[in-house]
Amino acid sequence: MSRPDDDSPLLKEPNALSGERPTLSVIVPAHNEAGSIGETIERIAETLDRAAVDYEVLVVDDASTDRTAEVVRTLSARHPRIQYHPSPNPRGFGFTVRAGLDIFRGDVVAIVMADGSDDPSDLIRYLGIIDEGYDCAFGSRFARGSAVRDYPRFKLVLNRIANWGLRIVFRSGYNDTTNAFKAYRRDVIETVQPLLSNHFNLTVEIPLKAIVRGHTYAVVPISWRNRKEGRSKLSLQEMGSRYLFIVLYVFLERHLSRGDYKRSGRNVSRPRGDTRA
Repeated sequence: MSRPDDDSPLLKEPNALSGERPTLSVIVPAHNEAGSIGETIERIAETLDRAAVDYEVLVVDDASTDRTAEVVRTLSARHPRIQYHPSPNPRGFGFTVRAGLDIFRGDVVAIVMADGSDDPSDLIRYLGIIDEGYDCAFGSRFARGSAVRDYPRFKLVLNRIANWGLRIVFRSGYNDTTNAFKAYRRDVIETVQPLLSNHFNLTVEIPLKAIVRGHTYAVVPISWRNRKEGRSKLSLQEMGSRYLFIVLYVFLERHLSRGDYKRSGRNVSRPRGDTRA
């Protein structure tokens, strides 16, 4: 993966094997989020500053036509850890996240939604999971100890059905695969290439590939609240077949590829924090 050719001192070179605390890249894909993006990235920066984390926040703009770029650039001018990057890819959530994955520089990367629904304090919990030696930190909005506010009822029903099916098919013990808010070591992102999803189905492609290709993970309860500004960009009608395509792709890889894509080098442990709810 390429990295920006700049002189930014914000992040040291990746040091996952050095024993030092890992550096963190936060990718925030944004499309017309002027009403919420400012508060979202300010909360992320304040939380990580308080925890003395070495980090960068990469806001990747998916061809916004509102004031998203202006808001982020204004904050970036005051806070050098916040960076604005227009996506060079075609429109789409998956394309936008992939643009961020091409340029992040940290040992660990987390994907955070621009609408303010994710709690930045959970990023600290994710880093703790990575510090324990796990490759991935998966949050669950539906585990004991989680907190969910104002989840639309129809979407909630569809969410629980979809995640129940994924948990059964992949026998992962994880009940919130469709949630984008997760964190991964750098080598996980390298292992799951090439990424195929152009849209929101990327939210299931990365974790399912990480599991199938042999990475360890831990599941922790997280907090979520419904957006206060703007509209959700997820269209359930458009996404059904795309989700199914990715699920079938990874399922067939697991059962037909004879381990050709599975990483080697470490034994894979059982995941910590299986969620059966």
